[in-house]
Amino acid sequence: MPADRVIQPSHAQWVAQLELGFARHADRTVLHRRRHEGPLRVQRPFYPEGEAVCHVIVIHPPGGIANGDALSLSANLQAGSHALLTTPGAGKWYRSEAAWAHQRTLFRVEPGACLEWLPQETIVFDGARADMSVEIDLAANARYIGWELLCLGRPAAGESFRTGRLRLRTRLRREGRLIWLERGRFAGGSSLLHSPVGLAGHVVCGTLVAAAPEIDQGLAADCRRLEAREAQARTGVTLLPGLLVARYLGDCSEAAGDWLTTQWRRLRPALLGRVAQPPRIWNT
Repeated sequence: MPADRVIQPSHAQWVAQLELGFARHADRTVLHRRRHEGPLRVQRPFYPEGEAVCHVIVIHPPGGIANGDALSLSANLQAGSHALLTTPGAGKWYRSEAAWAHQRTLFRVEPGACLEWLPQETIVFDGARADMSVEIDLAANARYIGWELLCLGRPAAGESFRTGRLRLRTRLRREGRLIWLERGRFAGGSSLLHSPVGLAGHVVCGTLVAAAPEIDQGLAADCRRLEAREAQARTGVTLLPGLLVARYLGDCSEAAGDWLTTQWRRLRPALLGRVAQPPRIWNT
């Protein structure tokens, strides 16, 4: 991490780190390493679809991030392993008086390994100062499906995103070569939130990224045909060499989550060779 990106904690912060390591032993993926500091940890592994795929739930017991908190999640998947990571509920970024809160996520996926990063939605409260970054490093034939679902403000509670700040970064590399880079900055109450080239007045946005050595044009066409439950929602699917990006823009996080999940159900058999098996925690 560059020197200007190092998180400098203060005495008022929650500082939490979680390091996970997955390995393939015979036909089983095992969580062979888990190291945590502070309030960030995982439950025991689950195997709802057999021993080849390890399901893990990442937990942040405080339930929200604010006031300069600094969270770091990293996972390394050794050759041939397959892990699915999710969260038990919505992530929340609370109002911060002055300090930025940070969340860094770093994944390394070795040859023949597959990683699925499917967290539940993230709610950014009015007045939050949220800085989020995700970095994924893939080996030549590694595979990845991950998403991010954001809700700006709490419309159901009559709260809009008027005064906060949000910074987003996603970097995806294959064999060290950058194949996807995205940055976003949103200021509460800014014109970008209502501009046709921004969020166009919507408050929910979702992005799914799928990476595999090859992705068929027909699969992308199938994904484009999926309609959203929200009449006013906007969706789009872009296919690049070895990369598919699906986007959702609307006002209902539940509808957005359903759309992303259905896309995942279509992509998983084609790219990972397995029928989609939603984590049980999603039903609670």
